[in-house]
Amino acid sequence: MDRFRYQNGELYCEDVPAAQIAARAGTPVYVYSAATLRHHYRAIAEAFAPLNPLLCFAVKSLDNTHILRLLAEAGSGFDVVSGGEIARALRAGTDPAKIVYSGVAKTDREIREAVSVGIKMFNVESEAEFENLSRLGGEAGRPVRASLRINPDVYDPRTHVKTATGRKESKFGVDIDRAEVFFQTYGRDANVALDALDLHIGSPIYSAEPYVRAIDRTLALIESLRAKGFAIRTLDLGGGFAADYEEGRSPLAADYAGQIVPMLKDSGLEIILEPGRQIACNAGVLLTRVQYVKQGGSKKFLIVDAAMTDLIRPALYDSEHFVWPAKLPAGAEPPPRRISHAAEGGVPVDVVGGVCESSDFLAKGRTLPPMERGDLLTVFSAGAYGFVMSSQYNSRPRAAEVLVEGDAWRVIRRRETYDDLFAAECDV
Repeated sequence: MDRFRYQNGELYCEDVPAAQIAARAGTPVYVYSAATLRHHYRAIAEAFAPLNPLLCFAVKSLDNTHILRLLAEAGSGFDVVSGGEIARALRAGTDPAKIVYSGVAKTDREIREAVSVGIKMFNVESEAEFENLSRLGGEAGRPVRASLRINPDVYDPRTHVKTATGRKESKFGVDIDRAEVFFQTYGRDANVALDALDLHIGSPIYSAEPYVRAIDRTLALIESLRAKGFAIRTLDLGGGFAADYEEGRSPLAADYAGQIVPMLKDSGLEIILEPGRQIACNAGVLLTRVQYVKQGGSKKFLIVDAAMTDLIRPALYDSEHFVWPAKLPAGAEPPPRRISHAAEGGVPVDVVGGVCESSDFLAKGRTLPPMERGDLLTVFSAGAYGFVMSSQYNSRPRAAEVLVEGDAWRVIRRRETYDDLFAAECDV
């Protein structure tokens, strides 16, 4: 599933020792495997090949332009949620006609920019947004396509409440019961071709069953809309496929496709998929060094140089990442990537950072091998929603990013400096 493995007791990314990267690039540092990114992209493309879908990688999950260029070269389009993400996708060399623009708060400037470069489609999320898109599209005098994002009121109970998006009460999209009225009102607009539906039920979704229910409801809606004379040409299924934060926890792309493809292969619809997490999650790790080992009452803390400013998912979503030393104790076997896995002879520790917040932690209650100041620790499955959500809180410069291909590696985002912290405050 990924190209991170232990060899002679040391963690490697593809053919490069993690310790070598950390020594030269410093820590904390995000390390990505090009082979893993390509593998997961191909796995989804092959699983859904009978539908000939347009795969639009979710830029919000991992937005480094070097990564986007790698995926564009593999054939990917892009799902974007801001003008900045459109700029990133274009900088990465993608065809604008393979960009789909989602998001509830598109500004006039962002819409105008997207129309001017000729993106494929806007995923519209409200009546007010459609009216504004029509106005701006008319002013531009250029063809504009839109899909209506619907909420089929479907969710996976294992999806965190903060990432469940398919309920009626969500800020995203329009509930499915309003969809027909929406088309009756806007479906024959002079400036915007409303000929598609879009749905995104949350992330991560741990089985195909919620998609099956959502698609079933959506196909019934499409049949009803077509009967009323509306030409529905495209269905965007969104993203949300789960990834292995623990080995074997999540379905494969083929598992999702096995139930989704039969429902759509004879529909006559163009299909769009917006995967992010399943491609990027296990393609990246965060390397961090132990700064101090501290006893606090009954607790032992590993205080590391990474923090919630580098990886906020544990603090924000109660997410759990497998963490383990980049160098194994003498004679130790590579561990199974299970949150509950305990090192023989280890002691329970909380892995915490240096931010002045009690919520600043990377892992709690993990039984790790004994570690000392200077030891290198690996936070696995950090490729998705890792660096992209990092910040400069506490005036902490953001980490470097590294891409590994075979036995070579390169920095694809330099570590920030103190000058970077206040660069935007100068000359104003």
